[in-house]
Amino acid sequence: MAAIDQYIERIADESLRGEIQMELARLMKKKSFGLVFEHHMPDNLLTPEVPIRRGTNVVIRNGKVSDVYEVQSLTDTEATCVQLSTMNEVVLPLADLVAIAQRGDVIYPYLKPMDSVKNAPDSELWHTLIEADNYHALQLLVYLYAGQVDCIYIDPPYNKPDSHDWKYNCDYVDGTDSYRHSKWLSMMEARLKIAKKLLNPKDSVLIVTIDELEYHHLGCLLEQLFPEARIQMISTMINPANVARVGGFGRSGEFIFFVLLGDCTPHQLELGREWVSSKGRTHTGYVRWDLLKRSGLGASRSDSPGGFYPVYIDRNNIIKLVGEPLPPGISKAEEIEGLYPLLPIRKDGSEGRWQWTSDTFRERQKQGRVKIGGNYKKGYTIYILKDGEYNKILSGQFREIGRGPNNEIITEGSDNHSGLFKAVPGDIWRISSHDSTQYGSRLLNSIIGSRFSFPKSLYAVHDALRFFIANKPNALILDFFAGSGTTLHAVNLLNKEDGGHRRCIMVTNNEIGEPKEKELIPQGIKPGDEEWEKWGIARYVNWPRTQCSILGIDINGKPIEGEYFTSLTETKELDRKFTQINFFPAGANQKHKKSLVSLINKQKEVKLPTMTADVLFLVSEDDSYNASILFDVTKIDDYLEALEGNDHITNFYIVTDKDATYRQVKEEISQLMGKIEETVPVSMSMKDGFKANATFFKLGFLDKRSVARGRQLQELLPILWMKAGAKGECPTNVEGEFVIWPQNHIAILKKESCFRQFRNELDKHPEIEVVYIITDSQNAYLTMIDELREFRTYQLYRDYLENFRINYAAK
Repeated sequence: MAAIDQYIERIADESLRGEIQMELARLMKKKSFGLVFEHHMPDNLLTPEVPIRRGTNVVIRNGKVSDVYEVQSLTDTEATCVQLSTMNEVVLPLADLVAIAQRGDVIYPYLKPMDSVKNAPDSELWHTLIEADNYHALQLLVYLYAGQVDCIYIDPPYNKPDSHDWKYNCDYVDGTDSYRHSKWLSMMEARLKIAKKLLNPKDSVLIVTIDELEYHHLGCLLEQLFPEARIQMISTMINPANVARVGGFGRSGEFIFFVLLGDCTPHQLELGREWVSSKGRTHTGYVRWDLLKRSGLGASRSDSPGGFYPVYIDRNNIIKLVGEPLPPGISKAEEIEGLYPLLPIRKDGSEGRWQWTSDTFRERQKQGRVKIGGNYKKGYTIYILKDGEYNKILSGQFREIGRGPNNEIITEGSDNHSGLFKAVPGDIWRISSHDSTQYGSRLLNSIIGSRFSFPKSLYAVHDALRFFIANKPNALILDFFAGSGTTLHAVNLLNKEDGGHRRCIMVTNNEIGEPKEKELIPQGIKPGDEEWEKWGIARYVNWPRTQCSILGIDINGKPIEGEYFTSLTETKELDRKFTQINFFPAGANQKHKKSLVSLINKQKEVKLPTMTADVLFLVSEDDSYNASILFDVTKIDDYLEALEGNDHITNFYIVTDKDATYRQVKEEISQLMGKIEETVPVSMSMKDGFKANATFFKLGFLDKRSVARGRQLQELLPILWMKAGAKGECPTNVEGEFVIWPQNHIAILKKESCFRQFRNELDKHPEIEVVYIITDSQNAYLTMIDELREFRTYQLYRDYLENFRINYAAK
């Protein structure tokens, strides 16, 4: 309706204007369903760098951007214009005018190099920051990467009524604007329509963060624009401190929409406990893992020869191969380099047998019923889920929350010594590292100072991306509401973790914010002036952060203090804990023993099994019990046999008043059980920076006539470089009849009469992937590319000009 209101205001006949307004008000009373909002006049963009010519649309500097004039004629100091809302002709001072670009106008963009940072000279990978209105930048990106983007992550303005944090038609939108919701939806709809063209329809994801002010509107808009996609919204806690609100609940979270296209799904990742369960051990039962090695009667090799086969395990505790049963008389498995062949040999050296045949083992490992304990140094133990326990999982008695490194099922509440679970999490995230204060504001302040409010937690963005691009080491990621630059920072961290070459494109405007505007305007400083532009978010926040994080220094040139959390882990060996109990009376009865067990269980993080009889020691195969006690040291042999395979036991209590005996028993247990392997996160020093490169461009606009006459090749180089994959450092000049840049995988033929020489030179450079040919003749172009079939080829300037003309016509 806002657009209609503006059109009605142009009606000169006051009576007719009033009647139309009354009729419109009557129509508005009709009930509408679904996502219905007032579409607004296209938002305009000031382009002070564009020269004013006859036919240029302009506005009065510091006036209303919706009040547009078309230039009819020019002198050195004045412009004769027609005011489009009234069609009145006026003469205006040329110095008071600024050119505008309107959404929907035909544009011919170029990228002006502003700066670059290079910390990986041997790498072809270059990230990109584009300073631009994101609508026009998206138009350019469709020309470059239509259908090629793997992931779009955006954090658009939340449209808070008490915060002037975004503009429509160059005016801030706040709570006093009755059209603020429809303006926000108009703004988002226009950009999401173009963004959809960028996403790979076969496998890609759009990730959008939002809070409660617009999440329901956004959800409807996404369903309308992406009817073929699967859309899921998750809730995430970003502020555990909880921001109090008068008359309402405090705010501690926000929402993330995931729009999944094609075959895209979140991948199982190794996650910490807080990702997969907030329940903890509130139930008493646990899945029981039994030993694969048979015990008791019928446990010898001779009882079942088919159960004597090797299981080959590597140093990372991964089962690589399940062998066949060894022939009678053969007791040693074939050696395979780098693998340990585990056979069912008993402690006394005699030959035992596995409970499953080799075929059954392979089948049930696929089901998730096999896991490995121990390590290369102290030996391995294989655990299995028998049918009864497995059926408890299938029936839902125990909930599967992930898979381990050998595909073993991990259930909620089970004891996982690594602390990691291979899983896809639920839709409510309460992750400590997603705290936007600690890992957003404070982290950013440590790099560039207090230049930006409310950045996202680096790890919140990192994790959202990781579910979809961890398996895509060469993914292309776009953020067209890039703000402070968290997305590129997160992509660099992902690449550092796994050696990936993911490339990130960021787009942000260079708004300076209302407080700074009020400070500069009275001084006569205006948009386009260097003193104005240097305070903008692209130049004052995003680019400094990008440079500093890559180089590992803060804005003052000092090393950044602190460590990055990563998704990587490392294993550390720790000693098991032993306690001597020398005060216990000899010949103690069951009552005394139960009292001692009860006393020990009062300690934190220690749990002995319950005594149900007068026993000589307590050992449980249930991995919820991490402690064991030996009441009678003379039964050490039986005790050691009972301990075998129970790697989950980390705390031992030995009852003896003799120190020498205690030390001897401790040594025997230590030799059997070995050290504890604890998996801990790997951190990375921030001062080390990232092996990465990035370049900073500002989007501008070219004159179509100059492009068509071939005068703008120099200005188009960054676009041609990006279209070819942004490999190597962006070239800066073009000299000669043709150029070949192996480091960029690009070649350009400027003069078609030199084609034969050009083609011969191409044969010397197998690195070339993309060829640009400058010619006005379509027939000549088709003839030349017939000899260039191994390359991606484009005709200049036709390809460039037609793209933007056709895109305009399709609107």
